[in-house]
Amino acid sequence: MDIDSSVAYTPYTAEQALQANILCATCGAPMSGNTGMAMCEDCIRLNVDISEGIQREASVHYCSGCQRWLQPPQHWVSCTLESKELMALCLRRLRGLSKVRLVDASFIWTEPHSKRIKLKIKVQDAYQSTFLVQTFEVEFVVVYTQCPDCAKSYTPNTWRACVQVRQKVPHKRTFLYLEQLILKHNAHKDTISIRETKDGLDFFYAQRNHAVKMVDFLSAVAPVRSQKSSELISQDIHTSTKSYKFTYSIEIVPICKDDLVCLLLCTKIGNAIHLMDPNTLQVAEISNQVFWRGPFASLANVSELTEYFILNVEPIGPTRGKYVLADVEVMRTSDNHQFTTRSHLGGILHPGDDAMGYHLMGSNFNNDHFEALSENKIPPVILIKKHYPRGKKNKNRHWKLQHIAREESETLPRKQDQERAERDYELFLREIEEDTELRQTLQLYKNTRKNPLKTQKMEGVEMEMDTEEQQSEMEEDEDQDGLPAISMDELLDEFDDMTMKDDDE
Repeated sequence: MDIDSSVAYTPYTAEQALQANILCATCGAPMSGNTGMAMCEDCIRLNVDISEGIQREASVHYCSGCQRWLQPPQHWVSCTLESKELMALCLRRLRGLSKVRLVDASFIWTEPHSKRIKLKIKVQDAYQSTFLVQTFEVEFVVVYTQCPDCAKSYTPNTWRACVQVRQKVPHKRTFLYLEQLILKHNAHKDTISIRETKDGLDFFYAQRNHAVKMVDFLSAVAPVRSQKSSELISQDIHTSTKSYKFTYSIEIVPICKDDLVCLLLCTKIGNAIHLMDPNTLQVAEISNQVFWRGPFASLANVSELTEYFILNVEPIGPTRGKYVLADVEVMRTSDNHQFTTRSHLGGILHPGDDAMGYHLMGSNFNNDHFEALSENKIPPVILIKKHYPRGKKNKNRHWKLQHIAREESETLPRKQDQERAERDYELFLREIEEDTELRQTLQLYKNTRKNPLKTQKMEGVEMEMDTEEQQSEMEEDEDQDGLPAISMDELLDEFDDMTMKDDDE
């Protein structure tokens, strides 16, 4: 009779006797029965889906015109791709995400043209007495649409606020300078459209606060006065809501730099008017509020300047900055008449130079203040600035300016108006070259589109220009020697912008 071998028996300890061990209902692994669950933790992680009520697909709306995203219900926000703002916007679009705890979220790279945004999301939740962590992916479809602001911009007469800027002067120099200041400070970013009129510019906005910002900007850079008017568009009698259109009328002072104001020279126009007496170098500043209490006009502007030839310069002594008081003997180039006058340009002018000035001897300005002056106090000539003889139009500039894309007026400009605008623009460019302080307030760009060389090559054949054209260009180059030039260090690199255009276009 065979006897079975002895079986090892390990008695339960007191701690093990308190724990009732059971088998998992799914995999049969031993587990503790005190938890009250029929499955072990591994089986719970495999069979329980804590992200069951969370969306796996959603859509987001994107406006390609202003590059903004829709944040429901009606708010549009600017977000860059794979930014925190865009991730927060996408997570708010998921239904059921608030039922679990969000642990982590990150972007998954997709093709830029795929119109898809993918997120990798990690969530945590408690199932009975077990904490579960799960990771899943969510795909968002980018739906291209138009925001209400962009839709209004393509529809005529949908503006809510308009800023009308006017100046009653016979030239456009002020608006050329104002355009460069607007570009430098990007003050036109909220405009729907910009329209050019006869005496100024009209800026149209979709919101009233954007127009108020433009009014504040203009008040900070130029002496202006503004008036506001409103027009009722619609009214709801049930809710007492009204819709208005607002118009801001901005008038710039009719005085520009280098204008003659009752024997005083206007040396600078900022948020105030700066005047100087060329006989004593005394300066005065007229604030915006003081000017509009008693407005006055200038005696003469730069279109009435006369060219003079400098014969002799004798400095007297008093100086103020770059200005030196001196007695200057000049000769008018048109009839060779000689005059002796006192000028503030003693440190700038030298014998043999050319200068521009106002001829006052025998002039009739039809001004009560000028007629009240005695003839002994009126100098024959008041010199304004040094003149650099050059060609009609310099096409070889290695710098250029940017311009705001604007709409022209409905009526076509006359030929003489176009010629006057071209002449004003050329004078503005020359003033930039000659005035260093003016260049510091503007942004100049490198001109990459230069004129062709004197010899052109086509299909391996070198074609020479006519000798007359070569001789004329050589004469222009010789005439331009000694002209003030702008160094390359002062120029910025050209960049592409849909809202700007350069001089060549």
